[in-house]
Amino acid sequence: MSAELIRGPQVSPLTAADIDEAAVRIAGVVTQSPLQFSDRLSHATGTQVYLKREDLQAVRSYKLRGAYNLLMQLTPDELAAGVVCSSAGNHAQGFALACRSMGVHGRVYVPAKTPKQKRDRIRYHGGEFIELIVGGKTYDLAAQAALDDVARTGATLVPPYDDPRTMAGQGTIAVELLEQLPGEPDVVIVPVGGGGCIAGITTYLSERTANSAVLGAEPAGAASMMAALAAGAPVALEHVDQFVDGAAVAKAGANPYAALAAAGDMLSITSVDEGAVCSAMLDLYQSEGIIAEPAGALSVAALMEADIAPGSTVVCIISGGNNDVSRYGEILERSLVHRGLKHYFLVDFPQEPGALRGFLDSVLGPNDDITLFEYVKRNNRETGEALVGIELGSSTDLDGLLHRMHESEAHVELLEPGSPTYRYLT
Repeated sequence: MSAELIRGPQVSPLTAADIDEAAVRIAGVVTQSPLQFSDRLSHATGTQVYLKREDLQAVRSYKLRGAYNLLMQLTPDELAAGVVCSSAGNHAQGFALACRSMGVHGRVYVPAKTPKQKRDRIRYHGGEFIELIVGGKTYDLAAQAALDDVARTGATLVPPYDDPRTMAGQGTIAVELLEQLPGEPDVVIVPVGGGGCIAGITTYLSERTANSAVLGAEPAGAASMMAALAAGAPVALEHVDQFVDGAAVAKAGANPYAALAAAGDMLSITSVDEGAVCSAMLDLYQSEGIIAEPAGALSVAALMEADIAPGSTVVCIISGGNNDVSRYGEILERSLVHRGLKHYFLVDFPQEPGALRGFLDSVLGPNDDITLFEYVKRNNRETGEALVGIELGSSTDLDGLLHRMHESEAHVELLEPGSPTYRYLT
């Protein structure tokens, strides 16, 4: 995990008063999400941990807050022109429900990698009022398609994060949690994609609390806000890992950046490995029964790696629960690799009968399981090089396994996660 303290001279155009007004404006559509105390996470961290359950909104994420707040402030002419948004999936659902609630027709652009579950929910929430357009490999390509639509048709753009009205709506999470807690939180941990949610929450807490701090959590493969703060302005990442799709943004929003750069010492940003996010997702499901999507588990993954004073009151924003069940195989795989329980090897067996049996008998430990075995050259059975996946009973068993492999007659190469060969073979 890496972290960066944020300081800067910029002043955000957003105020706590804007967020209070947004809370009143959206009250008829957005429900107050529960603030749930977590015994497990409190015990594990030595702090008092509460989970702000935005996954329990009607659209299973906080995005309804920003979309509805913005749409409610458009003029009749802007609404009549039609409205357009781009989204990785969650903003589109909030946008779709808001459009249907207001009787406004809208178009939604999402990248091709948006899970089918999210696409189906967009259509469900919007009904006849929404047209869904799927295309492009990344969110940023979908965003460009939405901008092209606006330029071509004169429709009104509803940004997912880079607009003070969106930010104000998303910041209403902070209004609620201050009402729900008996006192001020010491730390609020917020997932970061384009930055709208954390900008709204940080703005509100900076004006309405005395000592609350905010920790932003970005996926390591899409740390666009950290890049912006390091560069002094939003910059485009050369590569974005799309796994944490709800936070896979190549370039942070200009308005959120300005708000965060002005936040001073109350704010820090950290990046979290995608494997740690997967472990947090599985733990939330198995222990609390919470179905969190990858972005929704970012805050808990960051909590487990953060250095927070014992006894502190911590709020983790569970930002979304739109997870496609078909992804759980990959989620489990990434978690095992991150925890050091799953390893892949290229094994070149001696050219002699019984080499495979001898290797298995002499190398595998009592708690080791082969989860993958495939000859690299399919026309070369029994001998030759094979891809072997092994799951360990404990991460501490790896040294013993490597020693036994070294002592065997086979030539063994450990494939390192992130290497070109590893990505190709898995």
